[in-house]
Amino acid sequence: MISRLAPYRRILAPPGALAFTAGNLMARLPAGMFGVSAVVMISAAYGSYALAGAVTATGLAATALVGPWTARMTDRHGQGRVAVPAAAVAALGSLALVLCVRLHAAPWTLFAAYAATATTPNTGGMSRARWAYLFRDDERALHVARSFEQAADEVCFMLGPVLAAFLCTALFPEAGTVAGAVLLFCGIVLFAAQRGTEPPPVPRQGAGAAGRAAVPPVLFTFLATGAVFGAMEVTTVAFAAAQGHRGAAGAVLGLQAAGSCAAGLLYGLRPPRDRFRASVAAMAALMLLPLVAARLGGLWLLAPALLVAGMATAPTMINGMAHIQRTVPPGRLNEGMALAVTALLGGIAAGSFAAGAVTDSRGPATAYAVPVVASAAAALIAAVTLRAAPAR
Repeated sequence: MISRLAPYRRILAPPGALAFTAGNLMARLPAGMFGVSAVVMISAAYGSYALAGAVTATGLAATALVGPWTARMTDRHGQGRVAVPAAAVAALGSLALVLCVRLHAAPWTLFAAYAATATTPNTGGMSRARWAYLFRDDERALHVARSFEQAADEVCFMLGPVLAAFLCTALFPEAGTVAGAVLLFCGIVLFAAQRGTEPPPVPRQGAGAAGRAAVPPVLFTFLATGAVFGAMEVTTVAFAAAQGHRGAAGAVLGLQAAGSCAAGLLYGLRPPRDRFRASVAAMAALMLLPLVAARLGGLWLLAPALLVAGMATAPTMINGMAHIQRTVPPGRLNEGMALAVTALLGGIAAGSFAAGAVTDSRGPATAYAVPVVASAAAALIAAVTLRAAPAR
């Protein structure tokens, strides 16, 4: 088994690769913390999952709008000059949300505070841009690096909810958000300090270059896929609370990320090939499992269903990001991947809101139908509109 993981050891061998990866992981961990922390914190203080879902949806929607602009500045001026001040503003927005909840301020203040987190840097996109720069002449190593990045995403989404749920229940409801803000800023500072692996900035070459040929089909597919993620998070938190195990929500969500992480690492050992449509179709089929498990049993049945359902997520994301990287101009890589993240965040926002509304009106077990519908839409979009991306 150790010998099979040798490709992953090789991509970490270049000078500076291990150091920027450490900062990258620290900065990305809060991505798995903020949603769960906000839902637990707001629902505990205000007694409404619909409000919690709407606030998190607002923050994600704001990030989706601001993210491409931040990424464009990153392409033009360099990661180090843009990421640190952007992370500082985002961390202050999270702390403002904590203050509003602590003071039980009017609900509109929650929306305003969380919208300030829109400047959160796309650390995953910046890291993928570094791998593309380091392995620009080695497609096999770049495929392994893409798989590693997706596995890193899943590790963060696996550990993040667990850490957030623990902090929010063992300490105080706002603890998860406070810890996430500190980790985000410190991780970005460490990541940005690794200047040797940073891609050089590229002068602007015309508006709209990234994504013109790119990839409306991929972006629409990512929009529907994001709705799966957002709905699953809100619904699982509510389902665990309804079962009398609110503190277990993070661990149960972590199992979905664990399945995706394992699938991503194994996928990286396969030869590079465009399998985007097949992986989206598999995701749509597997999303039926949590719905069935929630209707038939409790957390004991839902947990393994989420583990299996997560196994199609990483291949979907790996193939989608690879499609975008092959399509956008090299000087707009951060922007191109930010557009993908924008689509994901827009979907997460919609999925969070829809799942919160269905949970409040019909119960969390029924709300598992939201990710089923969203994943089916993603599969239909990919099957009808997507073609293999040409190699650059």
